[in-house]
Amino acid sequence: MKKSRRYQDLTKKLEKQQNYSLKEALEKITQLANAKFDETIEISMKLGIDPRKSDQMVRGSVILPHGTGKDVKVLVFVQDDDTAEQAKKAGADYVGGDELVEKISKEGWVDFDAVVSVPQMMSKVGKLGKILGPRGLMPNPKLGTVTPDVKGVVEEIKKGRVEFKADKTANLHVPVGKASFNSEKIYDNIIEFFREVIRIRPASVKGAYVRSVHLSSTMSPGIKIDVTDLQQAIQ
Repeated sequence: MKKSRRYQDLTKKLEKQQNYSLKEALEKITQLANAKFDETIEISMKLGIDPRKSDQMVRGSVILPHGTGKDVKVLVFVQDDDTAEQAKKAGADYVGGDELVEKISKEGWVDFDAVVSVPQMMSKVGKLGKILGPRGLMPNPKLGTVTPDVKGVVEEIKKGRVEFKADKTANLHVPVGKASFNSEKIYDNIIEFFREVIRIRPASVKGAYVRSVHLSSTMSPGIKIDVTDLQQAIQ
């Protein structure tokens, strides 16, 4: 696909094959993210894992210190009024039980960004797998989104908790802020995310775990970050 003139001009501002330190990359992304809207800043990582092996799957969640800059819509499946009230007070946008399951099932409604469920509802919510699963919205006990403590989880999500999962090509993609953020906030978010990725490294992975890291905005080319610099930053 042919790149736009704007994209080609932005690419010329980067040194080919150069690995930038994280701070240098943040300076560059500030220059490149000049679209007419507040671009999302995203970090991408190529991991040295085999996604086909269950013991090498990398999946988790992390609370970004400064959030993503996005107003996240949270849906919570509950079974009783008390839990529903707790979810609403925590900031949940949609709270309910069977009626929400039916709305999603019959209408294909997915106007939300995160889903939390009490354990008792999962026998019904599980039937929505074909709709929620491909969108990464299925509640998962390993990620803490199937829990009796819906209040705590909703508060975390609203504060900036993001989930991540390596795709079929062993890549991770996570939003770490907006172009309107100052570079210190994006730096803090990236360090927190990278620290968590390193923490959950599968024991069976041999050799280099993080192969490459790129930083980009919605409309910019990727900036290659020096992995060693990142590793030193979290020590």
